[in-house]
Amino acid sequence: MMDAGRIARVHQAVTAAGLAGASEADLLRLFCERLVAEGVPVARANVLIDTLHPVHEGRAFRWRRDQVDVEPVVEYGRTNVAGAAQDNWRRSPYYHLLQTGETMLRCRLAADPRSDFPIFDDMRSQGQTDYVVLISRFAADGVVGEMDGVYSSWTTDHAAGFADEQVSAVCELVASLSLAMKCTSLARIAATLVETYLGRDAGRRVLSGRIQRGVADRIGAVLWFSDLRNFTQVTDRVEPELVIPFLNDYADAIISSIHEAGGDVLKLIGDGTLAIFQAEDPRAACRCALAAESLSRARLQSLNQERQSRDLPVTTAYLGLHVGEVFYGNIGSRERLDFTVVGPAVNEVSRIAALCRSVDRDVLLSTSFCDAAGPAERVHFVSVGRYALRGVARPQDLFTLVPDL
Repeated sequence: MMDAGRIARVHQAVTAAGLAGASEADLLRLFCERLVAEGVPVARANVLIDTLHPVHEGRAFRWRRDQVDVEPVVEYGRTNVAGAAQDNWRRSPYYHLLQTGETMLRCRLAADPRSDFPIFDDMRSQGQTDYVVLISRFAADGVVGEMDGVYSSWTTDHAAGFADEQVSAVCELVASLSLAMKCTSLARIAATLVETYLGRDAGRRVLSGRIQRGVADRIGAVLWFSDLRNFTQVTDRVEPELVIPFLNDYADAIISSIHEAGGDVLKLIGDGTLAIFQAEDPRAACRCALAAESLSRARLQSLNQERQSRDLPVTTAYLGLHVGEVFYGNIGSRERLDFTVVGPAVNEVSRIAALCRSVDRDVLLSTSFCDAAGPAERVHFVSVGRYALRGVARPQDLFTLVPDL
């Protein structure tokens, strides 16, 4: 008998886990284990919740009583785009409930032969006897992007299926689970958004509480500034709808290389990318920046081959590398802040990158970068002469990389 005391114990356990910051997968596991302990014969459960993510529409969390061959977290693609994800979604009981406005669908699989949805036959073939699908909808003010509710399904392989009072108890308890999962998902969404739009390191600093206006750290770092060769001419020649995919292709090659080498991208300025590399030993930071340059060069070559095969415009990147002290923190007004780096060194690295066009080099290194680099790296640097940088008082020697680095 699922009495009030048993229901209260499950409510309390889920609430405590949610307040403690348990992950969605751990919340579902705890919930199912408590249901089983209180006499509800759940054999498997799935919970779906949409998210705000540049690639994935949402995440599915799965629990199985035996936990054999099951991935507890699965990210799913866009269901509003033609493809397998959309087809599966539209044939699901979840979609049916969404369209009809109902909150629950139940099929006693062992006694009811209907096959309204493909999942019914799948569940029967796996020995399941009862199947319950629920939607916990959010009120309008609680909707975040596409996250408008929590979808869940609950099955049993008990010969008699669920008792009606057990189904009623699950329906009541799922509200607590949904609220806890929403809170956890919102925290994850916040982390995803700030890291996506501010950069990984800046995002972590903001989430840790570094949001006070005017608070900045003085740091020494390797500065990276790159932009695309002949970007204006390319965009003047192509159809407008091709410009964003063009930028995305090249940004993906460059940003992924920076991240893989341990750098942090702070800002995208049109076709330009500003990034930093930090390490206790400046030589290590320089090595990371050079590794990112090598990775991006290889990826740009592969990208150009692929784009040329589709008769799409191609380009390469100009890159300036510099070392200097910068202020890293919150800059802006009380209504609009940016977490970024400022200082003379930032201006210098952008001027160095811009000079690539004039000296016909893809990569230019400042004197301070060369001085900070280790002996093993310096043997690959070649002087290209002494240049005056616009807005910089003193001319400086600039260097480039020999082709075999």
